[in-house]
Amino acid sequence: MAGKFEVFQGKNKQYYFRLKAGNGESIIASEGYTSKKAALNGVAAVQKNCGTDSRYEVREAKNGKKYFIIKAGNHQEIGRSQMYASNQSCAKGMASVKRNGCAERVDDLTDG
Repeated sequence: MAGKFEVFQGKNKQYYFRLKAGNGESIIASEGYTSKKAALNGVAAVQKNCGTDSRYEVREAKNGKKYFIIKAGNHQEIGRSQMYASNQSCAKGMASVKRNGCAERVDDLTDG
């Protein structure tokens, strides 16, 4: 099963997207956007940039766990991963975004 994006609205009325792998696991999540159109633009940015290694940046949280972000061409963060215990598992997460980030399916979970 191929990956997909989901666009949804949070309790704070902001719009978000997440990229899910074929197994349903969330790979990356976005920041909040003020409009659904802006969230969909974020999806398009992931689709465009997911295959470019230089768009990924691995970071370390205060607790020592690793995570990565994917950036657009203007160096703005598009999405952020979950926390990983090791560099190896973080690398697997990035590889999953590279495989699934070009997904054309976008499920709109908003009310309109």
